[in-house]
Amino acid sequence: MRVLVTGSTGFVGSNLVEALTARGIEVVGLQEKNAPQEAIQGLRCTPMIGDVLDLDSLRRAVTGVDWVFHVAGVADYMHTPSRVIYEVNVEGVRNMLTAAREAGVKRFVHTSSTGALGAPVDGKTLMDESDSFTIPPRRFPYGHSKHLAEAIVREAAAEGFHALSVLPSIVIGPRDVSIICGDLVIQPARHGMPPAPPGGAGYIDVRDLAEAHIAAAARGRSGERYILSGHNLSHRELAPIVAETLGISPPRLTMPRWALGPVGAFGDVVNALGANFPINGQRAWLIGQNLYYDNRKAVHELGLTARPFAQSIGDTYEWYRAHGYLEQAGIQDAPPVRYPHVE
Repeated sequence: MRVLVTGSTGFVGSNLVEALTARGIEVVGLQEKNAPQEAIQGLRCTPMIGDVLDLDSLRRAVTGVDWVFHVAGVADYMHTPSRVIYEVNVEGVRNMLTAAREAGVKRFVHTSSTGALGAPVDGKTLMDESDSFTIPPRRFPYGHSKHLAEAIVREAAAEGFHALSVLPSIVIGPRDVSIICGDLVIQPARHGMPPAPPGGAGYIDVRDLAEAHIAAAARGRSGERYILSGHNLSHRELAPIVAETLGISPPRLTMPRWALGPVGAFGDVVNALGANFPINGQRAWLIGQNLYYDNRKAVHELGLTARPFAQSIGDTYEWYRAHGYLEQAGIQDAPPVRYPHVE
C-alpha cells in the first residue's frame, strides 16, 4: 500500500502521516518548497515537492499511489485573501482529482469542513450531511469554498471515480504548530480565560480525525460526505473544562451577544492596520452561532470514536510544553496538566 497525503507538513496532514505509518503503510507527503517541518519531524514520510495549483507537480506526486488523502487547503481564513482561499480550496481540489484520475488512483478522500454546511436554518439543532451552504458567500468565503470543492468531488464520483469528502469540525490536538486551533490552549495559559461568549461549536481530536480519514478510505461510500465531529460544546460549557484542565481560574464573566458585533468591528479595524487581533467580524459572527453536528453517520459507517475533550486539551498543552511553544509564547515554568475530567 502506497498513499499520498497532501498538506503533509500541516496539522491534520502530519497526524494522518503518523497514523498511516503506524499501520506500515508507505506515505508520500506532498509539501510546498521550504515548508516548515516541525509538525512532521520524526515521522517516516517520503517528501514530494509540489503545489496544488501546479498540475504537473501533482502528476509526479501520484505516480504509483493507491490512495490519495487531499488534506491541503487554506485553513487560516482570517488572514488569507478570499481570492487565494478559492484558488487553493477549489481549483486545488480540481487539479488533485485530475491527477489522481489520470494515475488510476483507487480511493480519493477530500478533507472538507463542517464550514461547508453553513449555519443551521429553521431552528435545526444539529446539522447533518443533508445540510447545504446557505450563508452569503461574502460572509464566509472559506465555508463557501469548501462547499464548491465538495461539488467537484461529487461530480467525479458520479463519473465512476471512487471519491468522497470528510467534514471535520474544529480540530484540536498535538502538532498544531501554526496554532490555528491551539489558541484554545495558548491564550488561556498565557492570559487567563476570557469572558465566555454565546454560541457553541463541534470539536474533534486530530488523532481521532486521522483514524476516521483512514476508515473513510477503506470503507467509505463513494460520493458521500461524512461529518467528523466528536463533541458539541457551548463556549460557556467549554470554558470551565479548559480552565480546570490547565489549572487556571474559570472565567468570571460572560460576554453578551450584543458585544460580538463591536468586538468583531474593532478586530477588522486594528487588523487592517497590521495588528494580529484574534477576532474579526467574520469570526465574531461565527462564534455567536450554535454550530452543532450530528456525527451518527460517521459513527455507524466509519466507526468514528472521540476521546474526552479534556484529554485533547491536555495533550495539546503537553505537546506545546514539550516542544518549547509555551516558552515562545511567554509562558515560563508551565506546570504539567492533571487531566481532571479523564481520571
